[in-house]
Amino acid sequence: MAAGCARLRSSPDAYYDPDRRTLSVWFVASRKRYEFEGVPPETFAAFRAAFAKGRYFHDHIRNNFRYRLVASDSDPG
Repeated sequence: MAAGCARLRSSPDAYYDPDRRTLSVWFVASRKRYEFEGVPPETFAAFRAAFAKGRYFHDHIRNNFRYRLVASDSDPG
């Protein structure tokens, strides 16, 4: 069951699965999706609440969690 979805204007769209503690991120320009593993619920909550979501992603998520590229035919909805 998903805890929520964050729709972002110029940065990625994101979907969080609290059971798996996985954050899925879709990058608008490249249309690529990545899954970040082991993301705590507090980190996703702070990401959703951040005024500058792209900056928060780059500062707190991008290089801080293990991630993998997901097949390109996946979409956020």
